[in-house]
Amino acid sequence: MDPIAFKYLGAGLACIGMGLAAMGVGNIFGNFLSGALRNPSAADGQFARAFIGAALAEGLGIFCLVVALVLLFT
Repeated sequence: MDPIAFKYLGAGLACIGMGLAAMGVGNIFGNFLSGALRNPSAADGQFARAFIGAALAEGLGIFCLVVALVLLFT
């Protein structure tokens, strides 16, 4: 097989991580909203933690994008 095909295959597999990060952010905020609707008085205390979790998930998605770009252009 051509080595360039492996670069494209690796970049495509790295892009799966970006989709999974987006699903993780949706899961974080979905669960936050579910908990906030059940107990509105505790929602303010958990809001910052929801953003920290979303930022970590997005950070992993951006890391997957960087890996895909490195695989494609090196």
